[in-house]
Amino acid sequence: MSKVKIRNLLILVHLFLAAFLAPSFLLVGTTGALKLAGVTPSIEDSELTLPADTQLDPDSPTLKQDIGAILEAQNIHLDIESIRSRDGSMTTRPTSGTFARFSQTPDGLKATLHKPGLQYTLMELHKGHGPAIFKTYQMVAGIALFLVIIGGLVVGLLAKAYRRKTLVSLGLGTVAFVALGFLV
Repeated sequence: MSKVKIRNLLILVHLFLAAFLAPSFLLVGTTGALKLAGVTPSIEDSELTLPADTQLDPDSPTLKQDIGAILEAQNIHLDIESIRSRDGSMTTRPTSGTFARFSQTPDGLKATLHKPGLQYTLMELHKGHGPAIFKTYQMVAGIALFLVIIGGLVVGLLAKAYRRKTLVSLGLGTVAFVALGFLV
């Protein structure tokens, strides 16, 4: 296969992968910029009233089912994929949609229900706190992003007219990355 055909194939693959990744790029860029700009995402929190004798053992192998039963008794139906348990606080996952948090306090077990706004939901997806299927999509997107970048560099290096521009741009990007990230 000639260089021109390889380059044209790489351009086509680069185009398709970049278009496929556009929503993911927009999600990461938008949520990251909003976070760095200090824009606070909205979330609606409401306390749940639990029976006084409600107990949860954070180390229980049935913690997910125990929390599910407590929520069902409150007529709250969440799709709980997992529970994040840390320092006496237990949070249902995913947190990109409505989720619950239980906390062990000296006064007993406290519970809150959280309904995130759009920005909060997008940030949780960005962080990898969404549904398991979305996490799989993010892994595929990460691999595709790697291929888009490498493919773009190869395309730039294969075309004699773009080789120098590609190398200069790569060099400037690398210097900015290292200088701003590690030297400043």
